[in-house]
Amino acid sequence: MAVTPQTVEELTRAEPRRAGWIGAVLDFIRQRPLGAIGGGIILVMVAVAATAGLLAPYNPLENDYAAMLSAPNRDHWLGTDAHGRDVLTRILYGSRTALMVGLGASLIGAVFGALIGVGSAYFGGRVDLVVQRIMDVFFAFPVIILALAVVAILGTGVGNVILAIATPMVPRCARVVRSSALAVREMPYVDAARAAGFGHRRIILRHMLPNVMAPLLIMATAFLGEAILLESSLSFLGLGVQEPTAAWGLMLRGAAVEFAESAPWMAIFPGLAISLAVFGFNLLGDSLRDALDPRLRTQ
Repeated sequence: MAVTPQTVEELTRAEPRRAGWIGAVLDFIRQRPLGAIGGGIILVMVAVAATAGLLAPYNPLENDYAAMLSAPNRDHWLGTDAHGRDVLTRILYGSRTALMVGLGASLIGAVFGALIGVGSAYFGGRVDLVVQRIMDVFFAFPVIILALAVVAILGTGVGNVILAIATPMVPRCARVVRSSALAVREMPYVDAARAAGFGHRRIILRHMLPNVMAPLLIMATAFLGEAILLESSLSFLGLGVQEPTAAWGLMLRGAAVEFAESAPWMAIFPGLAISLAVFGFNLLGDSLRDALDPRLRTQ
């Protein structure tokens, strides 16, 4: 490829951007070591979910009745369940279910919550009053109760579980985003956009929504861990992901009371996977909050 002055200029501009991005990551790791640990846990989880087909020693749906309730051994490092399925394999594939449900619920909840919150703050008046009273109704129900109600209405399955978990997140995001959008609404550039004759949709999407992304990102990241926990809870109760799908909550359901003493590994290892995933997302969410909130940012 011929080197031209234009090519040199483009490379020169790209290098500072790359250095700035790498420097920001290194600064985050140095200043927020707990957040870096959480991010590392998440990256490992994503890598495991992406390569579960290569890492898993067995088929997650294959029953081996000759090896039912086998304790951890050389062939089955984490033992087997009541159907003879390899626990390690089920945990590896279960990370896919956890991430799919967690990311899907967080994305849906964050998008709808942001739109409702910004729209409520922008229009104000009666619109804001009605929307906030509706959000208060949702806040009146505990998260797990609201998710159970949605599942009872829609039914079980991965898609319905994602909607059920996203529903409690919408009012939370809407309330947080609204508080930030109220301040953004009074900014001079919003008044200038109104004076220029821009429509409501353009002002909301292009001028207000981008300026409330920091708290929204924090909420979405923190909710990922809670979404994984909710999915496990619903699956444990038999109202979430259904057999034979590999899911951590279903593995705990299979490790019911009758196997608590005879096969404790059926509950220990899926429980550790859930705890580690929630721990990682909580660490990263807290660190992002500290890093992006000017009032908590350290010099």
